[in-house]
Amino acid sequence: MENVDFNLLTALDVLLDEASVTGAARRLGLSPSAMSRTLTRLRSTTGDPLLVRAGRHLVPTPYAVDIRERVHVLTQDVQDVLRPRHGELDLKALDRTFTLRANEGFLNVAAAPLVTAIMKEAPRVRLRFAPKPDKDALPLREGRIDLEIGVRGASAPEVRSRLLFRDTFVGVARIGHSLFVDGDISVARYAACRHVVASRRGTFRGPVDDALEQLGYQRTVSVVVPGFPDALEIARQSDLVTNVPRSCLANLADDLARGANLRLFQLPVKTSGIAISVMWHPRMDADPAHRWFRDTVRAVCREFLAC
Repeated sequence: MENVDFNLLTALDVLLDEASVTGAARRLGLSPSAMSRTLTRLRSTTGDPLLVRAGRHLVPTPYAVDIRERVHVLTQDVQDVLRPRHGELDLKALDRTFTLRANEGFLNVAAAPLVTAIMKEAPRVRLRFAPKPDKDALPLREGRIDLEIGVRGASAPEVRSRLLFRDTFVGVARIGHSLFVDGDISVARYAACRHVVASRRGTFRGPVDDALEQLGYQRTVSVVVPGFPDALEIARQSDLVTNVPRSCLANLADDLARGANLRLFQLPVKTSGIAISVMWHPRMDADPAHRWFRDTVRAVCREFLAC
């Protein structure tokens, strides 16, 4: 290890990100010639060309593509280890941007109270709400997001998580829907309805269909939308029935009480509960500002979303 210069790690991270000697030199405050010499040293150390010319541009070799994510994570971890630790956190002076990734249903309910809580304690903090098209852990690993809200997956075992609340699915239809006319809602009557479902992946099938199938029934899904708020709005204005997590209705409680043309009902089939967690990368465990941010998110969720 005596011959390994760990200063090269940061240079390698920037070079792989920029795929340009000039761009990397600009970011690191070096001259292009100095950055070119650093690339030569990296090639000698790794035994791989790393970046090769393709016309007027540089492109990464297969080895460079393979190590790019690991190099970035290692660089961030090293920087976290060497970052000076400060004393007591001054929230009034905290000047930082936090990025939180969550689905539309969560944002519809929790974004406003979360912003209120954050701004009250730390007025200089900025919040960025990022869309959640999938469960890919790469944004957490790369530091592009600070927190993620959702169901804990198995794709990133190193990711830290804390349970926020447990959720359940409920049925929703417009007031006056024929489903509410003849007493109890049976499995047969429920399955006979036409349905609108929310799916980020655009699929027509979900846990309710599996539960119905076990009982020998099949429903007709007529519409698929990206998010639960869209499904609720369609159910409000049509004869389609939907099912959503109960937490999605938290900010509709007053409207429902006043008759918002929506009525809830217990699903006639059993579906698994949903464990909603807050997730972050372990590199942020000891960061005081990040700890305050995730604690604030948990407090808001306990108040507004606990089911």
